[in-house]
Amino acid sequence: MTVVEALQRSVLFRDFTETGLRIFASVAAEKAVPAGSPLFVENMVGESMFILKTGTVRVTQRGPDGERELAVLGPGEHLGALALLGKSVRLVSAVAATPCEVLELAQRDFARLQPQKPQACLKLALAIAADLSAKVAESREQLRGLAAARPSAP
Repeated sequence: MTVVEALQRSVLFRDFTETGLRIFASVAAEKAVPAGSPLFVENMVGESMFILKTGTVRVTQRGPDGERELAVLGPGEHLGALALLGKSVRLVSAVAATPCEVLELAQRDFARLQPQKPQACLKLALAIAADLSAKVAESREQLRGLAAARPSAP
């Protein structure tokens, strides 16, 4: 699978033209990640986003009762996208559950592309915002469901 094809599988790039995909393919680094290796760790500063080409990644978060699995991501899925928009602390850890091939898009490369390809960068930033908004709405509905299922106090 080419880098362009891998980008195309991601929801963030679904509306991109071939030209737009090639812009980001030119700065994407292909990496092999062995099973058990972290892509990033909770509380570290995020400097890149990742798109899975192959394999699976466990997303976890530490809590008072230990580590909790939040998701298992597979090919075509992305993680850490907010790092492209600015350096922020990772809220979760991501560890390869199986051997993985990933595409890494670094924030420094995204920042370097902005004056050269502003439309493509804006389109990706808006796709990240839309994806995050959808995830927040989904989480809100899950919380409402949990609250509704909770027995009320007498």
